[in-house]
Amino acid sequence: MKMTMPMDIQKIMELLPHRYPFLLVDRIEEIEEGKRIVGTKNVTINEPFFQGHFPGHPIMPGVLIIEAMAQVGGVFALVNDDIGDDKVTYFVGIDKARFRRPVVPGDVLRFELEMLSSRRGIYTFQAKAYVGDKVAAEAELKATFADR
Repeated sequence: MKMTMPMDIQKIMELLPHRYPFLLVDRIEEIEEGKRIVGTKNVTINEPFFQGHFPGHPIMPGVLIIEAMAQVGGVFALVNDDIGDDKVTYFVGIDKARFRRPVVPGDVLRFELEMLSSRRGIYTFQAKAYVGDKVAAEAELKATFADR
């Protein structure tokens, strides 16, 4: 499936089943077929998780940064291998997760994922989330697709 870049939120919503408040990627900047993908999320104070994480000191939960990286990886797999909408994505592993700096309202998260392998239907990505030129989080992510 050939995509023009950048990919806006409307196209992302055609590909991913996630919706507000759980759609955590706003834009896909580039896809290098079979290799890598770059996406972004604009973090605003209006995110519902900031009400409780943490009042008076809002920080984006690390697990949601990981989820956002996974959603970008899902876009990559769906576009790269033209996986149909009769499939659903399942996480099968998160390894080597590290959180390097807090992500706060006003930050723009840039997700850079490199595909390490695609074997027996399991995609493995090296994923990094940046704010500016600083790594905010990183992990090795594994996912697969199954029938709905």
